[in-house]
Amino acid sequence: MNAYIFPGQGAQFVGMGLDLYEKYPLAQELFESANEILEFRITDIMFEGTPEELKQTKVTQPAIFLHSVVLTRVMGDDFTPDMVAGHSLGEFSALVANGVLNFEDGLKLVAQRALAMQKACELQPSTMAAVLGLEDAVVEKICGDTPGVVVAANYNCPGQLVISGEVPAIETACEKMKEAGARRALVLPVGGAFHSPLMEPAREELASAMENTVFGAPNCPIYQNVTSVAVIDADEIKKNLISQLTAPVKWTQSVQQMVKDGAVLFTEIGPGKVLQGLVKKINPGSETTSAVLT
Repeated sequence: MNAYIFPGQGAQFVGMGLDLYEKYPLAQELFESANEILEFRITDIMFEGTPEELKQTKVTQPAIFLHSVVLTRVMGDDFTPDMVAGHSLGEFSALVANGVLNFEDGLKLVAQRALAMQKACELQPSTMAAVLGLEDAVVEKICGDTPGVVVAANYNCPGQLVISGEVPAIETACEKMKEAGARRALVLPVGGAFHSPLMEPAREELASAMENTVFGAPNCPIYQNVTSVAVIDADEIKKNLISQLTAPVKWTQSVQQMVKDGAVLFTEIGPGKVLQGLVKKINPGSETTSAVLT
């Protein structure tokens, strides 16, 4: 069975999507439509901006979403998923590719999500940190025992977990992780505590934006970050998508479940190969590839 997986923030690079824009009229049409919807020329930043410009959350999230969705559209009949999943932001790309959201609604929600997250980041100093070489249960216990807000945020693969929360709490937790034997506990260069309770203002804003958005039935099951199991009910998909902002990304669990449900080949749709590397660490027997255009 074919599982199609969609990357999240961090996969961006200057020049992303330019090859699609130049080669495929459909891609050019979608990119130009996105420029109009967003009311700024995101393609200029994607194709020839600086890494700093591209790194802004309000640019990064729509840019990665666009790259992934445009890829699926130009693939046409070669896009044949039996199941899909996306890492954080990538869940929106997966839902548009899977027929749950239309292109315009998906892009608008991603843009609103990015701005809402940016605002939430500015309300309180917060950050994230990568913890390598510890069991999930040890990381969770240290987070629970640390004063302040600090939680497990991204279960990326066994032995690689990202924690999220208030700056002092993250710094304290990192020291405790090292004492507990972590190979690394490194504060990341991000401006906020994504997938933590500190994103509650953004969650409320996104929930409001989604009120009038139509969610259709998916073409195949989606394994959502919040639950890590196959979901096909449109209302449940919507609820999980809203919860995602304050809940952890259960990527390890999602991939494990997809394998249990028959996934043999994982195809990454979007910039980079980060998710392929994670899949190999989660289940070394899985075959992975990038989207190939014919």
